[in-house]
Parts: sequence; structure tokens; C-alpha cells
Amino acid sequence: MNPRMLTAGALAALAATGLAAQVAVAQPVQAQSSGKVVRVDPAKGKIAIQHGAIAPLDLPAMTLVYQIDPALLAGVSVGDVVKFTAERSDKRYRIVQLKK
Repeated sequence: MNPRMLTAGALAALAATGLAAQVAVAQPVQAQSSGKVVRVDPAKGKIAIQHGAIAPLDLPAMTLVYQIDPALLAGVSVGDVVKFTAERSDKRYRIVQLKK
């Protein structure tokens, strides 16, 4: 059963029958890494980082564009080497912590 295909009514029906506990909800996965800033777009809340493999997030070595709170981008420039904590949730990646 795909949890994304369940409507509110279907969830209520599952809860009434005791099957709701069997519906898995994906939890966010976080991992720490470091890399080189390739692009910064504070207006869109995005940063591109070239990094090595991040096994907990199932990412090979690559350059990836992450969503990020624009406040975390203060003082960050292209070419900076940064340490970061990334999170994968619903097949989307975002930076939750960033340090130069």
C-alpha cells in the first residue's frame, strides 16, 4: 500500500480497523558532509555544493543543488569550503546547518 495514495477518509478507515500502525511514514534522514560551494542563490533559497559521497543520503560524489534557509547563506560565497548537515525528506534534499 502506497501511503501517498491514501486519502484522509482512507486513513480514518484504517485507524478504525487498527491497520493505521502498518502504514509506514518516511522519516527525514540527516547526514553531515563538507564540500565546495559552486553556486549561491539567496533569493530562491538554493545552494549548489560539490561534495563527496554521502552514504546515509544515498548520494554519490556529485554537485547537487540544495534548498536552504536564505539566512544560512549570510557570508557564503562561491568557492568557499563548507561543512553542512543535509536532510532528505520526500526525495528532496535541503541543508539544515551550514558552517564555513
